[in-house]
Amino acid sequence: MRKTYYLFNPGSLERKDNTLKFTPISDIETEHPVQGSPRYLPVEDINEFYVFGSLTANSALFNFLGQKDIAVHFFDYYENYTGSFMPRDGLLSGRMLLAQTSAYQDKKKRLIIAQKFIDGAVFNMLKNLQYYNRRGKDMEDIMEIMKLLSLKIPESKTVQELMGIEGMIRQTYYDAFNLILNDFEMGNRTKQPPRNEVNALISFGNMICYTLCLRAITQTQLNPTISFLHTPGERRYSLALDVAEIFKPIIVDRVIFKVLNKKEIQEKHFDKKMNKCLLNSVGKKIFIRALEDRLQETIQHRSLKRNVSYRHLIKLECYKLTKHLLKIEEYKPFKMYW
Repeated sequence: MRKTYYLFNPGSLERKDNTLKFTPISDIETEHPVQGSPRYLPVEDINEFYVFGSLTANSALFNFLGQKDIAVHFFDYYENYTGSFMPRDGLLSGRMLLAQTSAYQDKKKRLIIAQKFIDGAVFNMLKNLQYYNRRGKDMEDIMEIMKLLSLKIPESKTVQELMGIEGMIRQTYYDAFNLILNDFEMGNRTKQPPRNEVNALISFGNMICYTLCLRAITQTQLNPTISFLHTPGERRYSLALDVAEIFKPIIVDRVIFKVLNKKEIQEKHFDKKMNKCLLNSVGKKIFIRALEDRLQETIQHRSLKRNVSYRHLIKLECYKLTKHLLKIEEYKPFKMYW
């Protein structure tokens, strides 16, 4: 199984025969940058890179990465996702593109798919709350409100109305974070920039989830710019936002609860400046390690009758959507069943 590599330090990445050579560089913006010991990475082992520091590379490298089907995701200093280098669209299909566009343009078909995304997302949020309710955290009132609000999902007449319902459900769900977390408080949901530790983890984790979904989409015949819940826009892969709704509770939120309640991430792992709260470099590494552990966990898949990792579940979700759009099999969102 190919690995994901996270580059936290500034450095240079170049091709060296059939391997990749990463050389960390300190004081990169000074006249005399200092090079560290290079690390050689076998190209067959690499699925994608996440780049959090400054990276020096050339077009020959990206040509090589494209040939080897290796993606690169870039983040700025403030942990904002800035873009991705994706290998060429070798899997794109004219038939699939027409089917996807047709479903988006048909208001009824678009609404049905959007409702399914929200139905799956809310079900998985409730599963999280049920998990902690069984462990002595009183979630009954919050779950009841969410269940009542979720009854409005199939009654929604437009995607805009559906998004309003989803917003109310998610805000109620976030109210439960204060009950789940032992030493941190959620407060109001704030982003760009996040104002406290919990919001910083949510924003960072959600961006990683978005790129995971984007990568999975590009490994199918789906077009990542044509979405159903979120409005397609300029300079964003909005279908990845749609798919991420299902997996944020399962992957990101559960990791946040774990690293905070087990004190793996503490207050010292955040930088607070001018109403901004961001993970520092040590905190990022701890969170990424916990997230990777979660992605590599496996469950017994009911249909496939074999163990499947959380990472692979995302790709399977994209295949299910593909079958729905091609009228092979009705799409049913992934729902936790354990």
